[in-house]
Amino acid sequence: MVTRTDAPTRREQILKEAARLFAERGFHGVGVDEIGAAVGISGPGLYRHFAGKDAMLAELLVGISGQLLTGARRRLAEADGDTASPAVLDSLIEGHIDFALDDRPLITLHDRELDRLRDSDRKLVRQLQRQYVELWVEVLRGVYPALPEPAARSAVHSVFGLLNSTPHLGRPGSLPGRGATAVLLHRMARGAFEAAAGE
Repeated sequence: MVTRTDAPTRREQILKEAARLFAERGFHGVGVDEIGAAVGISGPGLYRHFAGKDAMLAELLVGISGQLLTGARRRLAEADGDTASPAVLDSLIEGHIDFALDDRPLITLHDRELDRLRDSDRKLVRQLQRQYVELWVEVLRGVYPALPEPAARSAVHSVFGLLNSTPHLGRPGSLPGRGATAVLLHRMARGAFEAAAGE
């Protein structure tokens, strides 16, 4: 998830194209030469940036997990750690919707290829994801104090499932427009949390 507005680096270009190709054809269905061709360099030229496809996959999946957690922590910090603020919950939802709409190949890649990571990288992804979930649970329980922790955790996982279903909503460009889709997803996420809280 690149949030900078300047041009992506060559390394970022490689990762973006690798994610797209891996999501379309599977990790083993894509060669290094194809990734190189997609960014205008020779396959062997990729080795100046990455040790190989395994390293690209690890950086993609560990990287997005870390970026989601960092972004959520930043949103909480911007609210001075006020975990009881509905605005913070809305901000978390908006951040995850941005990821779900802008990085759809990474969702597909995570679903299909996580088991291909080395054990240490897979454990790191899971650790980052657990921290991300716990931050959401903390905020959700701040907004809905009567919501038991297990129910809050279940609601968070349900909302992630909803938001992360975007790769299955249709081809890019087939949705009703990014803004309208984001609003719809946001309403659905808040509705799911309100239903979990009995409101």
